[in-house]
Amino acid sequence: MAMPASKSDAVIAMPQGAASASAVSSPVVTLTPPKRMTEPGKYAKNMREIAARVIPPLVVITLFLVIWELLCRKTGATLPPPSKVISDTKELILHPFFDNGGIDKGLFWHLSASLQRVALGYSLAALVGVGLGTLIGQSIWAMRGLDPIFQVLRTIPPLAWLPLALAAFRDGQPSAIFVIFITSIWPIIINTAVGIRNIPQDYRNVAAVVRLNPIEFFTKIMIPSAAPYIFTGLRIGIGLSWLAIIAAEMLIGGVGIGFFIWDAWNSSHMSEIILALFYVGIIGFILDRMIALLASVVTRGTATN
Repeated sequence: MAMPASKSDAVIAMPQGAASASAVSSPVVTLTPPKRMTEPGKYAKNMREIAARVIPPLVVITLFLVIWELLCRKTGATLPPPSKVISDTKELILHPFFDNGGIDKGLFWHLSASLQRVALGYSLAALVGVGLGTLIGQSIWAMRGLDPIFQVLRTIPPLAWLPLALAAFRDGQPSAIFVIFITSIWPIIINTAVGIRNIPQDYRNVAAVVRLNPIEFFTKIMIPSAAPYIFTGLRIGIGLSWLAIIAAEMLIGGVGIGFFIWDAWNSSHMSEIILALFYVGIIGFILDRMIALLASVVTRGTATN
């Protein structure tokens, strides 16, 4: 008697044509590894990004210098062209560290004196401003009582405070520091208060559930949440500090870049004024970038640059 064919036998006995048809009808998927950018490709991409950032400013600066040179070379021009500025201030550029005593110093010493005043005044403004801003942001009564006063005081021009400072301190150094302090503190207070008021209620609820004490709430919830606002105020404040010290030093005298500009004006040295303004702008930009970099590190990129 013949035994019935098993399933395996049936499969083996399948006609050859049917098997080949099944194999043809099944789609074949081929997985290819993702293409990696080669080193020359990465280098070219980085160079394009650098060029996109560097070339436009260079073009604008070059056009500005060319137009300035052409306009100021005309007869009767009151300002020197760039070529004359460089030739007149060559010694100041090449020798910024000379010190002949008194106010006869290189630009390095004038800039250094101004930066020291800014560092003291701005540091005090940052400490007091963040503290008062936190108080105003936390307490509705403090906000109602102090905010109107701050809004009035912040509109007073920086130099308007200088006569009062000279009358109180009887010395130019602390007076200049006070002017920096009183000028830069307002944006720090206001932005800190806004940041504290905008802390999400969920954060406050979590802090209440885990029973954070006031110090823990300040360091773990309040400051991290309000940091982007605080650093916005700090960036505005550093710019105002640098502006205020230049103006204050023109009046108090002594060593400082503001007094250097005023002394050059009295001596009709226009090229020296232009050179000093160039340094003032560069240092102001560097100060702003330093605060922006610190903000990016502390806030992990959540603060605007």
